[in-house]
Order: sequence, then C-alpha cells, then structure tokens
Amino acid sequence: MSNKFTEDHEWGQQDGDTLTVGITNFAQEQLGDIVYVELPDVGREVEQGEECAVVESVKAAGDVKSPASGEVIEVNVALEDEPELVNAAPEDGGWFYKIKLSNNDELASLMDKDAYAAFVESVS
Repeated sequence: MSNKFTEDHEWGQQDGDTLTVGITNFAQEQLGDIVYVELPDVGREVEQGEECAVVESVKAAGDVKSPASGEVIEVNVALEDEPELVNAAPEDGGWFYKIKLSNNDELASLMDKDAYAAFVESVS
C-alpha cells in the first residue's frame, strides 16, 4: 500500500475500498506545533477536494481537504487529546480520518511519492 498525495499536502493510503487520510510531514513542518484538530463526523459524505477537517498550530490554522470522495467511517479520536501526534507521526499514527471510497478512479489524479517529493521541492 503506497500513499497518494495532493497539492494541498494531504495524503491518502488505500486499503481496498477504505482510504486513510492525514497531512504530510511537509505540512506539519510548515504549521509547527499542532495544538488542536477538528475531525469530521462519522457518517459524513465528503467530496474530493472538500474541506472536512481543521488543524490548528501555534502559527496558523488550516483546512484538511479530502483526497477523494466517500463516507467518513472512522476518525482518529486519539487526536482529540493528543493533537501533537500529527507532528510526531504525520503519515502514520497522526492520521485524521478514514473514508469508504465512492469513486476509486479519483485516486488516479493524485501524486505518488516521487511526484509529491518533486512538487514539494518546486514550492519550497
């Protein structure tokens, strides 16, 4: 299972028809110390590119957009008490939510790891 990435610095990891979503290491480095995360409601339908979570740091607040469309089936409740998990493990234990994909074809529009690394290099 390899991660896919958006130009807004979200990642998604597909496992069958489930996509786990979070923000990239680059994004958390830009934000600094994460102090609060607002997660979407389980059962919410989200569209690709829709703002569906919020991350706040000591420096700024940012929206987390969904890399693909689907229904939110799980949220990472650990982030409610430990938002710093996003800093410690942004592409692992600091995930935000999981969706049941409604259109797997949308993932084709996302970048693979190498393309994302080149994108980050071009914007930094």
